[in-house]
Amino acid sequence: MMSSITWQMADFATGLQYEDIPAPAVKEAKRFLLDSAGCALAAVRNDDMAAMYRFVSRLGGKPEATLIGTGERTNAANAALMNSLLVRALDYNDIYWEQDPSHPSDIIFGGISPAEALGKGGKDALVAILIAYELEMRWCLACFPGVREVGWHHATLTQFVSPFVAGRMYDLTADQMVAAAGISGSSHFTLGGVVAGHLTNMKNTADPLATQAGVLAALMAREGYSGPVEVIEGKEGFQHVIHNVELKPEILLDGLGDKFLITDCSYKAFPTEALTHQPISAVLNVMQKNDLAAEDLEQIHIQTTTRGADILSDPSKYDPTTKETADHSLPYCIAAAAADGGVWPTSFEEDRLFDPRIRALLPKIEVVANAEIDSLFPKVKRAVATLTTAGGQAFSETVDHAKGSPQNPMSDDEVIAKFRANAAGVMSAARQDAIIETTWGLESVGDMGEYMQLLICDL
Repeated sequence: MMSSITWQMADFATGLQYEDIPAPAVKEAKRFLLDSAGCALAAVRNDDMAAMYRFVSRLGGKPEATLIGTGERTNAANAALMNSLLVRALDYNDIYWEQDPSHPSDIIFGGISPAEALGKGGKDALVAILIAYELEMRWCLACFPGVREVGWHHATLTQFVSPFVAGRMYDLTADQMVAAAGISGSSHFTLGGVVAGHLTNMKNTADPLATQAGVLAALMAREGYSGPVEVIEGKEGFQHVIHNVELKPEILLDGLGDKFLITDCSYKAFPTEALTHQPISAVLNVMQKNDLAAEDLEQIHIQTTTRGADILSDPSKYDPTTKETADHSLPYCIAAAAADGGVWPTSFEEDRLFDPRIRALLPKIEVVANAEIDSLFPKVKRAVATLTTAGGQAFSETVDHAKGSPQNPMSDDEVIAKFRANAAGVMSAARQDAIIETTWGLESVGDMGEYMQLLICDL
């Protein structure tokens, strides 16, 4: 068992010490926590989140962990689900996309909610965040082609990461973590259909469910429950079942604990699917440079990846009626950017979805796949936008790296500004200040319950 992939991951998760983490990685963990908290606060009063608050409340559970926004308390597994879902709800949290896409911040509260339940502090929370990022990002690098390319959602990867994050908070042994990985990893494969065609609330919920699964698996393993010890490489494990993907285990394991990848992860400047960001940026650049308004445009021609042209621009995406479809609709996101000068969480509220200025632009937008762009993907996610005016003038812009990527990073001030914009509707400026200050000094927090109290709405 000690040679299995999950055992080697368990060895990393049990052995990682806060003092061993480089300062830039610690700083990035804090930045992603602040960014994630803001994304969650921006979602707390959405109708879909209201439904999930009711659902979690009806589940009951030992009051040991706090829900962001309401302050209601429930057990750690249910809190991990709700808090992770809040982070994910607006599609505004982080993005890492290599062979596979993922949002490692979806797993943050798979560590923090158990840490709060156990009275653990900020250093423990930072270790949990680093485990989440290091394992999830390696999974995004290790499959050829990525599992998303053959029809599986990235929650399929998260199911193998979340048990190690929660398991570290519950002080599991390496053997218990292997059991937890077997329990979670044999029960939460997720179909890619949750993000294809007409989208539903499950688009945002799939990965938080995989995060909750890791907490439950860690709790089961803590009681002595067993799971497959070679869930990845064993008979009818991951490698056998997803037979049209080549997994390279050395990518999963090499450098664990020595090379930290978190600084390679990206932030989102727009609350939309990741492959919309370069096209949005290109359109905004053209309009700003040439002082164009939506009413000036006769056509918007977008060249992007085959995936962007297919999944993000199928017929349903030209007539989105829900937030979930609209924020994964390249035509809608382009139209909203052109009409309003940007894309924000408010761009997906019902009155905006049917705004005549946005709707008038949708038929003017053409999205095509470009083979040259495909050849650059995923290292470069290029988009080319050509805007033609009613007078026949054409303006083009190429964008390779979205704002928030390591190649085009967001400063601390920009991360703070995004947090404040997200929190402003539900939280006073003084409370925002306290969250920012406490997050930057998280290693000094003695009990994560104190931190979670700051994430309760005060407006």
